[in-house]
Amino acid sequence: MTEEAKTNAPQAHPAVSVVGPGDGETIVLGTTRMRVLEDGSHTGHRLAIAESVLAPHTPGPPQHRHAQHDEGFYILSGTVRFTVGDEEHDAAAGTLVMVPPGTPHTFANLTDQPAVMLSTFTPDLYVQYFRDLQEVLADGRPPTPQANVDAMSRYATEPAT
Repeated sequence: MTEEAKTNAPQAHPAVSVVGPGDGETIVLGTTRMRVLEDGSHTGHRLAIAESVLAPHTPGPPQHRHAQHDEGFYILSGTVRFTVGDEEHDAAAGTLVMVPPGTPHTFANLTDQPAVMLSTFTPDLYVQYFRDLQEVLADGRPPTPQANVDAMSRYATEPAT
């Protein structure tokens, strides 16, 4: 059996992952605070999940498309504006937005209140992008557009424009 087949095979007694309210990896990206609840290490890299708090008037990322993963957003509180191509959708609490590979999208919190959303990445490919971006921001300067494009490209993502 190959090593890949061994790691993808179901475990007889898989370990259960429990992430409490104060647990998880925190990633700060400007005015957005992300808490990684599952980075793929407990799901065979099939799924990653993060909770993000978008401060009021957070512009969000440039419109982009992912080549290899689905991205889901479930709005827990507040309202998030999703722009998908030329269409805009205001997603209030209780709304699920699913973005398949290849679909240009972005999101922003245009309101005066924080917004909280739960994001899924299937497979987990994109979580490392957020870690990389946090490292770039650690020196206190925003990344150049080219630095952001370079980081995205490492995770099968490109700007939509």
